[in-house]
Amino acid sequence: MDLEKHPAAPAPASASAPAPAAPAELRASDADRDRIAQILGDALAEGRLTAEEHSDRLDTLYAVKTVGELEVLVRDLPAPGGVHAAPAHAAPSTTPGGPAETIVAVCSSSARKGRWRPGAHTRAVSVMGDITIDLTEAVFEQQVTEINVTCVLGNVEVLVPENVTLRGYGSGVLGNFEVRGEGRGETDPQAPVVIVRGFALLGNIEARPKLGARLVDLAHKLRKRLDG
Repeated sequence: MDLEKHPAAPAPASASAPAPAAPAELRASDADRDRIAQILGDALAEGRLTAEEHSDRLDTLYAVKTVGELEVLVRDLPAPGGVHAAPAHAAPSTTPGGPAETIVAVCSSSARKGRWRPGAHTRAVSVMGDITIDLTEAVFEQQVTEINVTCVLGNVEVLVPENVTLRGYGSGVLGNFEVRGEGRGETDPQAPVVIVRGFALLGNIEARPKLGARLVDLAHKLRKRLDG
C-alpha cells in the first residue's frame, strides 16, 4: 500500500473567469492621456512635430480608447528628459501645473480672469449659475491646458488669446456646446493648446478667442522652460 503523500493537483481555472487584459488593451485613463499630451507638446516645442502633425495627433489622442492606441502616437518621440517614450502601461509622469482647480457656481456667478496661472486641469460646474474663465492674460506653465465643464441650466464662457490653439470635445442636450476659432490659420504653432471638454443640459457652454488678445514670445518662453 503506497502511503506516500502527493500534493493535490491545482484545481482548473474556471472557464468563465475572464483572462486579465494585456496592458495595451486597457482602457485609457485621464492620466494616460495627460502623459501622452505632454510628450506631444514637448515634441512640438522642440521641432520634432509640425503644427499640423501635432494637431492631428492631439485630435486622435482624445478619440482613441485604449493605452495601446495612445502608445502608437508617441512611438517615434522621446519622453520628457530625452529618453524614448515609456510604454503606455508604465506609471504616468506627474502632470505639470499642480492639482486640478474646481470652479463652482450654483445659483450664483464665478470668474477667473486677469493675471493667473491655470493648472493643467480645471473643472467648472455650473448649476443655474454663470462662470467665466478668461485666459487672455493667464500665465501658461504647460503646453496643454484642459478645461472640463458640466453645465446644467447655466452658462459657461471660456476666452483664450487669439494665437492659442483652441479645441473642443463635447455635446449638449436641449442646450448648447460651441467652440469657435478651431482650425484658424493664424494660431501660433508654438502656442499653448487649450482643450475644452463639456456637457450642457439646458445650458450653454461657449469657448472662443478674444479678438485683440495675444500671447507673445511663446516659442522662446516654452523652449526656455524646457531647457531649464
